[in-house]
Formats: sequence, structure tokens, C-alpha cells
Amino acid sequence: MTTTNLHTPLALGRLSLAHRVVMPPLTRMRATPQTHAANALMAQYYGQRATPGGFIIGEASQIAPDGRGLPCTPGIHTPEQIAGWKLVTDTVHAKGGHMFLQLWHMGRLSHPSHLDGALPVAPSAIAAKGEALTADYKREPFLTPRALATSEIPGLVERYAQAARNAMEAGFDGVEIHAANGYLLEQFLQSRTNQRTDAYGGSIENRCRLVLEVAQAVAGVWGADQVGIRLSPYGIANDSGEEEPMPLYSHLIGELDRLGLAYLHLIEPRASGAGQKEVDHQNVPSAAKLFRPLWRTRLIAAGNFRRDGANQMLAEGHADAIAFGRLFIANPDLPERLRTGVELTPYNRATFYTKGPEGYIDYPMADGSAA
Repeated sequence: MTTTNLHTPLALGRLSLAHRVVMPPLTRMRATPQTHAANALMAQYYGQRATPGGFIIGEASQIAPDGRGLPCTPGIHTPEQIAGWKLVTDTVHAKGGHMFLQLWHMGRLSHPSHLDGALPVAPSAIAAKGEALTADYKREPFLTPRALATSEIPGLVERYAQAARNAMEAGFDGVEIHAANGYLLEQFLQSRTNQRTDAYGGSIENRCRLVLEVAQAVAGVWGADQVGIRLSPYGIANDSGEEEPMPLYSHLIGELDRLGLAYLHLIEPRASGAGQKEVDHQNVPSAAKLFRPLWRTRLIAAGNFRRDGANQMLAEGHADAIAFGRLFIANPDLPERLRTGVELTPYNRATFYTKGPEGYIDYPMADGSAA
């Protein structure tokens, strides 16, 4: 009997993957200013990391103007943005790769400088602890957001559905719903950020309602087997965190499982907040191990994995694929390096969110050649 490992083929929804090394959504802030459109530089970056039968999840992209909250992050709500992403998907497909797009709304973590002076929106008027990054790259304390009215929520769900349609027009193979890391959908899930008294707040069932409505709407556009969702149970990124995560996430994952989505993408708690600084939280559970029994389709685990630990996770059946974020940034040929065991290039965190090609498209292949 062959043991499942990173290079065992995998059926993922309608996709046939040649290996299980996934490139997860990684905010890099290289979109074109003003238009927030993907561009030729981004197409080169993703093309470098595409492999025949590989799976890339494109970086978080705003579903609408009110979802923006960082400089030079891409959107998927204008013709220019659709055209920009088409450059990327054409490049990835030319390499034989597959690509989903992550649908994103920042909610209370935005700032008026990104929103034409308007306040960010959220489930409740509760400010996050910490600082926002303004449109001119300054740090300012998070402001108290405006609570969305109940009457606004159907329109929000429709914006997710329209973004899903736009992603289809841009040539993606499916979409991933971002419901993790303290952004809008997770703000609705968690009691610390959701103190509503309507049908979208209070009980666990009510707090899960918006995520489930969004998942159903997006699945209605694509088909459930071309939709994934990302969650971060036990996460603490961006002033998030549920006091007792198991009841909330057990209910949510159980209800999502009934939809037949292509996959569930879980961020391991040990890596919560790794986008901002190096973390390896101790004495925390494994999200994949906890929630695998509740999920029937594919499960992708992400967070501080290296080759041996990833292969063990797959061999033991806790996950079906493993996402490697920071390692993929510095190693465009990561699947092959993990197959052969060749040394990995270290990443330079200082260039994660800067402008231009440095630290973006200039990492070499294993043989030292340009990617």
C-alpha cells in the first residue's frame, strides 16, 4: 500500500492535481495603484510558481470598493480588475496550472483613506485593537466601524455573488471564500466582534448565518465543487478570537459540509498572525486534526509546515493537501524542491509588502537560474 504524500495526485472538486503542494492566498500589495487591478508583474509572479497540475489560490481580492483596506491590493469588481486577473489566469493556465481566487472583505480592519472618507463597516460598532495601514502607507489606530443595517446584508451577499461571477469572467477555475483572520465574515462569526440582536447575531446559528448565505450564493454561481472556504479556528490574527471555538466552528463546519464544497482550508493556530511576524504558538490544537472528522470533501491545512510534517499530516489522513505560504514566496519551484529535498531559499520578510520586483519575482530556481 502506497503512503499518501505531497506528490500523490489528488482530485479536488473538478480539478485533477498532480501534487498536493498548494500555493495559498498571499497578500503582496503589488496591484496597480488607483485601479487596484492585477498587472503584468503579478502575472509573472504567479506564472513562476505555476506547475502542471498544480493548484494556486490567488491572493485576497476585494469583492467591492467598501471591502478595501490596504494599499495596492487587488479587487475583482471592475472591468479593469477582471482584465488584470485574466492576464494572470492565462499565464498560470499556459503552464498547465489551476487557479482559484480568494474573495475578501476587510470589514472593520479598513480605514477611511481607502473608502473615500467613509467609515469601515462591520457587524457591530466595535473597534479593533491595533493600527490600520492607510492609503498613503501610514499607521493609524483602527476607528470604530459603522454597524451594517440588517437591510444592507442581502446586498452584501449579492456583492460576493457578483465577485464570483467576475472571477469566472477573469478565467479562474473556482473561488475561495475568505472567512478567516479577523476579516468581515469572521467578524460576523465571533462573539467579540458581533453583538447584533437581529437574525445575524446572538446565537451560534445566527452568527454563522451570513457565512452560510455567502457560501450558498457563491456556490449558486460556480457550483459547490468549484468553491472552497478558508477558516481560522483558534486564530488570533487582527484582534480576532473566539473564547470557546469548538461549539462555533463545529456547527459552522458541519453546516458547510452539507453544501458539498470542493474543500475546507484551515489555518493552523500555531501560525495565526504569521503574515505580520514570525510566530509559532505553542500549546495550541491542530485545526485539521480537530475538524477533519466533520468534513467529507477535501481539507487543505496551512501554517508553518515543512516537508516531513506535511507528509506526516497527509499520511495520517488529517489533511488532503498542504498549503505553503512564505516558502512559496522564496521558492518559485517549491513542489520540485520538496520532492527532491533540495535546500530551500530563505524568504526576506522585509519585501513581503513593498513595491516592485524586489523580493517578488527575483527569487531563483534551485539550480540558481532565474525563475
